Amino acid sequence: MRIVVCDDEPLARERLVRIVKESGHEVVAQAKTGIEAITAVKSQQPDIILLDIRMPEMDGVQCAQELAKLQHPPAIIFVTAYDHYAIAALKANAIGYLLKPANKDELLEALEKATNLNAAQLNEIRKLESPTSRPVREHIAARTHRGVELIKLKDIYYFTADQKYVKVRHKDGIVLIDDTLKELEQEFEDKLFRVHRNAIINIKYLDFLETLDAGQYQLHFKGIDETLAVSRRHLPGLREKIQNI
Repeated sequence: MRIVVCDDEPLARERLVRIVKESGHEVVAQAKTGIEAITAVKSQQPDIILLDIRMPEMDGVQCAQELAKLQHPPAIIFVTAYDHYAIAALKANAIGYLLKPANKDELLEALEKATNLNAAQLNEIRKLESPTSRPVREHIAARTHRGVELIKLKDIYYFTADQKYVKVRHKDGIVLIDDTLKELEQEFEDKLFRVHRNAIINIKYLDFLETLDAGQYQLHFKGIDETLAVSRRHLPGLREKIQNI
């Protein structure tokens, strides 16, 4: 996860940075005041901010209130020497409140909590994905380092099986999802087509079929310089699909 660390005490800030880095996360910025923290969040767009409360210029609670106004605010974890700001922290939508010196286990637990979706968030995603709310989903939900991303189906070129996950190749890159190819094929049967036991494609991006040596075939996509192998089993159906496009 991408994290901003904000504390006006250099030693406290350095300690948090060290724990975060040792835990495999990325510190994208450090700040000494709430104002610096806001600037860092706007420029770096972190997943989480570790935020002190007693700071000059703008305290942590005021900073959290300003961050909440952003379209995509980071999760907020307060790390402070004072225990009487807990109610203010809750009102500022903090997901964690740690007392200094926060130990490594406490901090890791708070970071883990920040990656979990709450019931309201899950409900909103289900509304977007639910077949009862619309004829078919228009987005695919993927968990990334930025949180939950909704990838438009119309921007997806293909899906391929990648061990226990499915890889989604879309216009802005690649993400992994938990859906199976079979589930996707059944749900989007009018938009997706299976070309291999490990691959289904978005029909709208199908360009042409190429014959290789030794009776092998591969298909080309519109918009990207990539190819996928086509199995003999699915070749007749693909040829028919191409003729009907």
